[in-house]
Amino acid sequence: MASDSLQPPPIAYSPATPGKLEEDDSSLSVRSDGQASPPDVLAVLPAGRKALLLSMFCFALFLDSFNNSSLFVAIPPIAAQLDIPNSQSVWLLSSYQLTFAALLLISGRVSDIYSAKWVFVIGIVIMGVFSLVGGFMRHEIPLIVCRALMGAGAALTIPSALHLIVHMYPDPAEQAKAIAMFGGMGGIGIALGLIIGALLVTYTSWPWVFYFSAIISGFIAFWIVLFVPNSLRPSDGMHAESRVSKMLKFKRLDLFGVVLFAAVLILFIFAVTSGANDGWKSARVIAPLIISAVLFAFFFIWESRLPEDYAALLLHSPPKMWKYENFTILIAISVVPCMWWAAIMLLFSWYWETVYGWSAIITALHFLPIALGIFPAVPVAATLQSKMRLKWVLLIGFVLITAGTILLPFANSKEHYWPLAFPGFLIGTAGAAMLYATLNIAVLAITPPAVSGIVSAVFNSALQTGVATGVAIVTSIQTSVQISHGGPEAFTGRAAGLWFLVAFIGTMMLLFLVLMKDTIGPVDPNAPPGTANASDSGKARDSR
Repeated sequence: MASDSLQPPPIAYSPATPGKLEEDDSSLSVRSDGQASPPDVLAVLPAGRKALLLSMFCFALFLDSFNNSSLFVAIPPIAAQLDIPNSQSVWLLSSYQLTFAALLLISGRVSDIYSAKWVFVIGIVIMGVFSLVGGFMRHEIPLIVCRALMGAGAALTIPSALHLIVHMYPDPAEQAKAIAMFGGMGGIGIALGLIIGALLVTYTSWPWVFYFSAIISGFIAFWIVLFVPNSLRPSDGMHAESRVSKMLKFKRLDLFGVVLFAAVLILFIFAVTSGANDGWKSARVIAPLIISAVLFAFFFIWESRLPEDYAALLLHSPPKMWKYENFTILIAISVVPCMWWAAIMLLFSWYWETVYGWSAIITALHFLPIALGIFPAVPVAATLQSKMRLKWVLLIGFVLITAGTILLPFANSKEHYWPLAFPGFLIGTAGAAMLYATLNIAVLAITPPAVSGIVSAVFNSALQTGVATGVAIVTSIQTSVQISHGGPEAFTGRAAGLWFLVAFIGTMMLLFLVLMKDTIGPVDPNAPPGTANASDSGKARDSR
């Protein structure tokens, strides 16, 4: 590290950094100092009411994590009862992630344009209703459809919850703490989701994993409807909104672009998942791959030709989102941490329950190093972020996750759990948590506050796309290898999937080292508003 005199100034980690806002965004006003004024009705709520609402928003993120982690221990009994092949059971996970990722692009914009309260309520109700319906499903396709609709509901809740939190806590210090609490619930959801899911599967039955989600969704919806004010904008009630204004708002949602993006994801994942069963040269695989590539190119052409206020992705000038320094590489490597967590749990859960004969609870307990290792890693990452440039904190995360993953292909027996799987899980999850925590800050540090909503949506979409794509590719590799190497009860196919993870993470680490410029950090979460953000990256934030 260079001397302190050569260090770039600390990043003021606060979405409230001064910046120019979109002039036609009716949800925000601009003070004379250039800062965004949140709706007064949220900012002036009593502290106790704010704390209650924040806890409900945190429960929503907990529920999103629960809906994924609980399913890892539930998939084996679901697959056994519904006669779902191991290679197809990945759709129980991927369907949720696909709709979540595809709709994040539009949900953040909907929350900005319309009432974030009702966007959140609609999302949590959708999640709850289809969780309840999913518990009654006893056929593969309807259950997968219910999971996809649950993901659509979750996609509406997370951006709208962040929107409400930011406006509820306009003070930068309070806002940072609130967002940190909100983000931490994701890790708690992973940990408790495994345990709660295992308890429900063991002592009741797998449908109760869905019923539990429905009950919590209803509980959250009740409190949000009751305690979040209906009028969130200063202009509400002052004049009637014209039909033309309503149409312009609707056009800003870019429904065509969102549908294109969803089609790209679904076709790509379908092709990768089908490759193991139908052969990689079959029309069922090649045709969706080609169509998804063509649609992806058309999606970017479509987005680049739309006016800025009407595009799902900001691809043009201003603000040239993808031309911000380090933005593209940060989004690219953001697929790594969540992809790692999902792939590891998927590869081992079925094997442990089916081959080893472990119960769901015993399986969940053996996954605890993955879940609980998140908690010490996040404060360690925060300490490092305050002392080092973020590129080097990310490098430490990459080294840890790579080292942990290298141990796992050899964890092919019960005797190898403690010497290989346990440290592999612990070291790997520490690296994944460090990457996740640092990427969150780095992406916001290099982009102006005026586009923070869409930037967060793109970032979270990349995370969820990484999960869906990763588990599909790993499962496909596993299934392809085990056909000629011992079948599904052998570890050889899973070892091949794990070696793919090692190669993929190593490749992303090399790209990151070559392409990311060392201009971000260190971070100072207590810095006052208006502090310089970073050396060169601050220029990107200020070039509005």
